[in-house]
Amino acid sequence: MTAQWPGLLWALLLVPVALAAYLFAQRRRSGYAVRFTNLDLLANVVTRSPGWRRHLPPALYLLALTGLLTSLARPQAVTLVPKEQATVMLVMDVSGSMNATDVQPTRMVAAQQAATTFVEELPEKLRVGVVSFASTAQTLTRPTIDRAAVYEAIATLHAEGATAMGDGIERALDVKRPSGSGASTSGMQPAPTPAVPQAGDNNVPLVVLLLSDGANTQGRTRPMDAASHAKALGVPVYTIALGTDQGMVDVPNETGQLQRVPVPPDELTLQRIADVTGARFFAAPSSKELKSIYRELGSKIGFVKERQEVTVVFAAAGLLFMVAGVAFSLAWFSRFP
Repeated sequence: MTAQWPGLLWALLLVPVALAAYLFAQRRRSGYAVRFTNLDLLANVVTRSPGWRRHLPPALYLLALTGLLTSLARPQAVTLVPKEQATVMLVMDVSGSMNATDVQPTRMVAAQQAATTFVEELPEKLRVGVVSFASTAQTLTRPTIDRAAVYEAIATLHAEGATAMGDGIERALDVKRPSGSGASTSGMQPAPTPAVPQAGDNNVPLVVLLLSDGANTQGRTRPMDAASHAKALGVPVYTIALGTDQGMVDVPNETGQLQRVPVPPDELTLQRIADVTGARFFAAPSSKELKSIYRELGSKIGFVKERQEVTVVFAAAGLLFMVAGVAFSLAWFSRFP
């Protein structure tokens, strides 16, 4: 908390002065009562002491004075403000290991539910795109403010195939690259509609959110090479490792029979990707923790900290305390103030 005019905060010294004056007045009042030597008559004149109630209105007045004097200094506080211009690319692992049930009901379903909740809590003007990767990577939704299209893309995710994590990151980075640069290893979809931002808009901040549950096993680009490309473009890649070391899936062998195969998450690679790009790594061994991570990322990605003036808050609080003090004084003692 800071103040635009901090010198006016010295006016708050009036609060202890007012408190001291009130305590002095109360002492004088007690002295007058002691001079009333006929105690029996005093008991008849004052039938019942108001007790703590007579101190409540003055206390409210002091709080009102504090709030109003503080507002004079034009206080400022750091608050979260929705981003007006930003793009988030959700890069979702849809390899066969996402069918593991160590995260209930499955890793895939838990990821879909958490991603949907994440998008719901983002500011409306923040654009979101969806990239999925298994044996290959594909852009399901280019960056858009059309939330229905994003929800539909997330709902269509289906787990099957290998893991081309590096290609998935490259697909997301195509949004930041100039059109026709040829830097991408996976190409792009046709040009978007006017409601969707054009690729290569370097003026719009881009954040990549990568969720994966296994090691890279396929693709044209290695994950750490893609991370280096992201760093060069100034794109942070937040990573989430979904699942536990106990995760298992059934895959067919050479004879077509199903066999249980362990599918632990590759936390080391995901940690390195986040470190290289200046982002953060998260481990999500359960659906509950995955939702919590998405919630935290929503506040980091969708909002920015700005210092804003909160004078009206202190002024309103001061007026509220003053009105409350007047109301109690009139109701209990039929006097103002």
